[in-house]
Amino acid sequence: MEAINHTPRMPTSSCCPINFSSIFHALSQTPRRLRERTCATWTPDEEVNIMRLRSGADMKRKLSWYDLVALGVGGMLGAGVFVTTGRVAHTTAGPAVFISYLVAGISALLSSLCYTEFSLQIPAAGGAFSYLRITFGEFVGFVGGANMLMEYVLSNAAVARSLTEYASTAFGGRDADSWRLKMRALPKGCSNLDFPASVVESSMLNLVMTIFHLLFFGLIIVGGFYSGSVRNLTRPKGLAPFGARGVFDGAALVYFSYLGYDSVSTMAEEIKNPPLTLPLGIAGSVAIVSFLYCLMSLALSLMVPYNELTASAPFAYAFERVGAWRWGREVVGAGASLGILTSLLVAMLGQSRYLCVVGRARLVPSWFAKVHPSTGTPLNATAFLGTCTALISLFIELDIVLEMISIGALLVYYLVPNALIYHRYARPGLTLAFLLLVSASSFGFALSWKLKKHWLQLALFGGLAILCVACFQYWVPMADRPRHWRVPFMPWPAATSIFLNVFLLATMKKRAYQRFVVWSCLVTLYYVLYGVHSTYHGEREEREGRGQDSITDQIRGSTLTKHNITR
Repeated sequence: MEAINHTPRMPTSSCCPINFSSIFHALSQTPRRLRERTCATWTPDEEVNIMRLRSGADMKRKLSWYDLVALGVGGMLGAGVFVTTGRVAHTTAGPAVFISYLVAGISALLSSLCYTEFSLQIPAAGGAFSYLRITFGEFVGFVGGANMLMEYVLSNAAVARSLTEYASTAFGGRDADSWRLKMRALPKGCSNLDFPASVVESSMLNLVMTIFHLLFFGLIIVGGFYSGSVRNLTRPKGLAPFGARGVFDGAALVYFSYLGYDSVSTMAEEIKNPPLTLPLGIAGSVAIVSFLYCLMSLALSLMVPYNELTASAPFAYAFERVGAWRWGREVVGAGASLGILTSLLVAMLGQSRYLCVVGRARLVPSWFAKVHPSTGTPLNATAFLGTCTALISLFIELDIVLEMISIGALLVYYLVPNALIYHRYARPGLTLAFLLLVSASSFGFALSWKLKKHWLQLALFGGLAILCVACFQYWVPMADRPRHWRVPFMPWPAATSIFLNVFLLATMKKRAYQRFVVWSCLVTLYYVLYGVHSTYHGEREEREGRGQDSITDQIRGSTLTKHNITR
């Protein structure tokens, strides 16, 4: 059949004046457009097939399961453990920081199971953005996508600044700020300019170093257990000097170290054999990293008492303190620097694909959605986010962004298991009521914990959450049973993930929530002023285009019929 080419209509002038009347008219239509677009959803088939066409070219399917495991492990290892462990052990959890890593690892593993099932049903590069948009609508999806982008950019900036600290120790430096330029005219927290971090984040280094990184982690673990002392676990105030509260508060902070497993789900358009590759890549990498993090943090606590650890480059400092392993300071500095480069590379892969799919949805300019035809990668999104990260890492101190990163990530990891339960079960009204009850009981438990209420109150809220899950499992049937891999024992894993994420969110400090509220207001304002109008006009033009295509096909069919009759 002869192909029909539809040439898009182009603007008549390359330099059109701003039409203020059109802008004011669009703003006056905001309430109606919000009602129409806020809860607008797409089907998985539309998300995977129709949305992908807006990038102009497909991403290339060339990744196997071991590539995905390497990406997940490389993205998480080196990102947070070198940044948060010393700080959390010194001020929050003490030697029990390894238990904080265990709690955070369990929460991350449960969330990763939810990501795995979704990524098999919706193998799109949008990750949590796509899952939330399909389930809860455009606005919730945009909030999730914006928080993931914020988390990636800020965490990359934080890790890039940590790279400078470890690189300076690799070359014998003693001051963490020795490679930074002090600018007294700038406000506190933004006055130490970090040019090495900026340069690394802006470059397009193609390093494949996961195997080396695992060997390096093995060296740290062996060195710590060999040269450390069990007495350091109880000096000077016991294993958990800040109590159980400090252990769980520390879990919320070290959760930053697990950021990166969700980037594996954004590679769904580039992998071969998704039913095998995705479960191994996502859940497998989280399990491996959780095990290594617990051993690494325990080794650090064995080498140096928690009250003597430094917040910056703690592993390099610990090896310097151990006499026979003093040479390990430079080795740790060099190895951590190279490992951080690996995590930056993987994070850049994930964040660019998030922005690419948000661009496909027209919530940001569609220029970000373009995929380069020869490389099969979103180069525009990669370049833009790399520049943003470089500028942030140049100015902003780690303490300012660390809690913002955790709260944004935990919010998205809370929403994804909610979306999975809502997507999997019948009776949407009853399912939504169940999710609200579980969230409310989880919040009540977390608030009672934070306010140091009586244990009976904790038992009440915890028991209510368990009762809700048991009743829901018994009374509500599943509407959708995935053909491929699915989370076992549903809804318990997803509900437990909701409970843990709410609990960890409640441990965040007031300042983190204040900053998060400001960020959320900016995201909502952007959606109201630009996002909703962009998607409204885009969808309308697409419907009109499909209508014109249908009319053209009818005219051509009628012409062919008349031609046959004439013959």
